[in-house]
Amino acid sequence: MSQVAAVQMASGPNVNANLIEAARLIDDATSKGAELVVLPENFAFMGHAETDILNIVETDGEGPIQEFLSKQAKSNSIWIVGGTIPVKGSDAEHVRSACMVFNAEGERVARYDKIHLFDVHIDASNESYNESETTEAGDEVVVIDTPFGKMGVAICYDLRFPELFRHMLDAGMELLVLPSAFTAITGKAHWEVLTRARAVENLCYVIAADQGGFHISGRETYGDSMIVDPWGHVLNRIQNGSGAIVAELDNEQVMKIRKNFPATEHRRMPCKLP
Repeated sequence: MSQVAAVQMASGPNVNANLIEAARLIDDATSKGAELVVLPENFAFMGHAETDILNIVETDGEGPIQEFLSKQAKSNSIWIVGGTIPVKGSDAEHVRSACMVFNAEGERVARYDKIHLFDVHIDASNESYNESETTEAGDEVVVIDTPFGKMGVAICYDLRFPELFRHMLDAGMELLVLPSAFTAITGKAHWEVLTRARAVENLCYVIAADQGGFHISGRETYGDSMIVDPWGHVLNRIQNGSGAIVAELDNEQVMKIRKNFPATEHRRMPCKLP
């Protein structure tokens, strides 16, 4: 049994202020017994425009945001899934949206670069997003060994692409962590159903940490961060505002469900396509 946490924030363009708030919420989670804390996408910075992120880009392995995560993990003796950090890309105009995982000694043990980029227009609110303007896509699936089981890492828009999680399942995934910043409109329509579906179809836990609230840019994010068990039950959630939720993770439950209800072993692909 382990205690795991999802943190919800409404980050702005001031990195220091966001890190102070993240530290407060990490303390809140650890005071509730959390051994693993998942932060939301863009936890340290949400600017006015897509290009603003270029002003805080870090080099892989160094920078104030990465140092913050390492120190928080070590000082609290917890594992931290560090939301996303803008890390230098292949040129000066592009970054990688990197989710870094730190162990309880403050050591970085994994990095996942967001694969699916959010280039969409939302008619209902007349919002347009062009993430690929400043971000280049990753191309590697990440599943790592942790004290909490084999953990897959994904980010926000990745949630809509179930084939990604099948690759993780084939690598042994038992737990999925999902830092996110879902828009208010897409979140209302799809957030819960997609999050619970990923848990059910892969028979794994999901820790989904979302941005939630109004941001200085005028953007509104959905929130409703949740922890879901392998049967699709929502163990805990925070729908509005900033905060930290904690729930118990039981690896034996994953093994028991997969043994008694082995749907993941029953996959069949057609030999011929129509």
